[in-house]
Amino acid sequence: MELEWRDLAFHREIGAVIEALDSAHFWTRLTRALERYVAFDSWVALRFTPGEAPLVCAESPTPDGTVDAMFQDYLAALYQLDPFYIAATETPASGFVTLADVAPDNFSMTDYYQRYFRKNIVGDEVHFNYMIDARHTLAFSLGATHRYGERDLAVLALCAPWVIALLRQRLPYEGFDATRSALTEASPETATETLAPTDTPAYAARFEQVASSGGRASLTAREVEVAMLTLSGFSTRAIAEKLTISFETVRAHKKHIYTKLNVNSQSELFALFYEAGRQGA
Repeated sequence: MELEWRDLAFHREIGAVIEALDSAHFWTRLTRALERYVAFDSWVALRFTPGEAPLVCAESPTPDGTVDAMFQDYLAALYQLDPFYIAATETPASGFVTLADVAPDNFSMTDYYQRYFRKNIVGDEVHFNYMIDARHTLAFSLGATHRYGERDLAVLALCAPWVIALLRQRLPYEGFDATRSALTEASPETATETLAPTDTPAYAARFEQVASSGGRASLTAREVEVAMLTLSGFSTRAIAEKLTISFETVRAHKKHIYTKLNVNSQSELFALFYEAGRQGA
């Protein structure tokens, strides 16, 4: 079998990534290996846990070396509207995930998309997810200012098996592997049975804070759920299907939410949630 120079370069890059598994250079080496084949503009490695803010393992530096204020807003509260976070915590699984796989039907119309995603990531995002156990997912995100093309997605999907395998091998060096202390030899499938999520959504506290601080009426658990699905980009019909309730029931819930919180639009609802999240950070 003959190898082209591109093949040799690829094998050298993979060797460098493996060599760096136990070093601080691992994530940078991994991004260098991938950017030879697909163009992207930012990256971040996160651990997702239900009911908790994402834990940052590593992230791409900003051009001027300053703190990314918008990303801090994400970590403070906006992660709860992130379709990748929602999917990883509600239905955890290892694999390659595209924005199209997880984005709700009205995602591009949300304030989260307009005020955070489009400004911070701009075009597109994909994730390589490794399911540590039922409560934890290690996610490696690649953001681009452009839309990934069919070739880009095909190449990334082709890379997914070895990228995800490397994520699993990286776990002991991230400092949070103790989460599996009772499951050292367990597979993710076994862990799912052992560690079923019981977390109370953090956003429930956000809306309680909104109500109590502003003298507003508290939302019911169902109304909080509908409010979050609305902010996340689910249409009224999609919410009805997801919660197995009628279209008119969802509309009634939305009317009660707006009345109780004294808002007139989804943008005003987002502003309340966003400000409560920043104050509680």
